[in-house]
Amino acid sequence: MKKKSSVFIHAAAARSAVGLSFVLLLAFSAAPARGQSQTEGTAAAAPVSAPTPGTWTSKGPLTHPRLAHTAILLSDGRLLVVGGEDQYGSPTKTAEIYDPATDTSRKTGSLDTERLFNTATLLPDGKVLVAGGTSRGVVLNTAALYDPATGKWTLTAPMPTPLASHTATLLPSGKVLLAGGGNGPDFVTTSTLYDPATGTWSQTGSLSTGRVYHTATLLPSGQVLVAGGSGGYETYLSSAELYDPATGKWTTTGALNIARSSPEAILLPSGQVLVAGGVKSTIPEFIGLSSAELYDPAAGKWTATGSMTGPRAGHTLTLLPTGQVLAAAGYGPAYLNTAELYDPATGVWTATASLKRERTGHSATLFPSTGKVLVVGGFMNGWTLRSTELYTPDTGSDSP
Repeated sequence: MKKKSSVFIHAAAARSAVGLSFVLLLAFSAAPARGQSQTEGTAAAAPVSAPTPGTWTSKGPLTHPRLAHTAILLSDGRLLVVGGEDQYGSPTKTAEIYDPATDTSRKTGSLDTERLFNTATLLPDGKVLVAGGTSRGVVLNTAALYDPATGKWTLTAPMPTPLASHTATLLPSGKVLLAGGGNGPDFVTTSTLYDPATGTWSQTGSLSTGRVYHTATLLPSGQVLVAGGSGGYETYLSSAELYDPATGKWTTTGALNIARSSPEAILLPSGQVLVAGGVKSTIPEFIGLSSAELYDPAAGKWTATGSMTGPRAGHTLTLLPTGQVLAAAGYGPAYLNTAELYDPATGVWTATASLKRERTGHSATLFPSTGKVLVVGGFMNGWTLRSTELYTPDTGSDSP
């Protein structure tokens, strides 16, 4: 694999070649040296506990190195890995299927064009919708559907507005909500609905604030919570909004305690939403966040919970069947191979086994039948990765 220039790109971003003003780049030269990681002063990291049971096992490699790709668990239990950035720093239109039964990846149909900063959503009929993104500096309004039965992509109706770095949420109605994102120099406040039954898009309510690198979480009520993100160059947001599918409108809700771009969010079994990590600043130096917060939909407020053992951006959060949350790898500002578990019952993070290799800009997918998590691809020290690793929370068998 060809070595890249010394630029770190976290999970929501790629490189300046895309030509978008809202792309977030973190230069190594601007980051503190290893061991001099910066965190927000208001939330000290929790003490590192002894690792809990858990192991990482190397699994079959991808057919292509990938960074900032999308990974979707198909209805048949296979994993579709799409797009991203290749080992040469270019967006790719290739796609592949990882089969846990054989621990192998094989090529499948390629997208219509290279895509980066796009979204991918599993639809109720088992197809996958890929929407928007960038292709060699052009923001796309095109969308495509992947059919696992044929392994082929077909174009569906184009979106009303070109979008990149947006979020996509599958609603209980089966429609897909696209929120936020950018279309070049502008941050978009409009949001859009895709109807799989008709293959068409329609505009819905507008957010109060344009944002990229935010989170979007479907709540048990059917509403969608959007939180944080970036509202411009070195502008980090603490605001949050709720989308109500019944009315098609957005309303503001309680703000995060700390403004953060590119955090990770996950819905807990309690109905609360956990947001953890992200970025507070990149210029003149990287300042990552170790803090975490909980959103209570009943109260419409955020409260601080236990901090991670160190700052993380470009990491992943995965809800395990036990109710714990696995935070894996990322950047802090050194590349990380550490992992930790959040226990909602205690609000405490506990170190678990470390990955075999540092990575950021990877994906993490839970296999519900086994409770294991597969981490795929990413970026480390100038290299885009083909490697995959499987996290086993206990001492069970070593198949996904």
